[in-house]
Amino acid sequence: MRRPGGEMRRPGGDSGQVSIEFLGMTPLIVLTLVLVWQAVLVGYTFVLAGNAADEAVRAATAAAPGGARQAACSAAGLKDLSAAWRGSAGVTCGGSGYVTADVRLHVPVLFPGLIDFPATVTGHAGAVEEVKD
Repeated sequence: MRRPGGEMRRPGGDSGQVSIEFLGMTPLIVLTLVLVWQAVLVGYTFVLAGNAADEAVRAATAAAPGGARQAACSAAGLKDLSAAWRGSAGVTCGGSGYVTADVRLHVPVLFPGLIDFPATVTGHAGAVEEVKD
């Protein structure tokens, strides 16, 4: 069968070709979105760990050395974390004169609070101990 311009026309035409190509690309598009979302969660976990360490060391520098310092440090480090990250978080403080805080968080897999990667993200902060008058 010939078209008016003289070119041959295939029987059945190309109808539905775009739909088939999109259907074939859908798994790749979904996989790309999942990987981007997971990268966002990793980055957000780093931000949370750094902020929690900053808050923890700020509270620890104003507390008395010993158990009170560790308690203040832990409470301040966990205060702003949501339940999804708080459940697996670990906060440690130490030092005298120069106080440090380390916060360890697990990276969630796709949905915070469901499953965590075995890898740990660590936030570290340090500050000079406040002088008591």
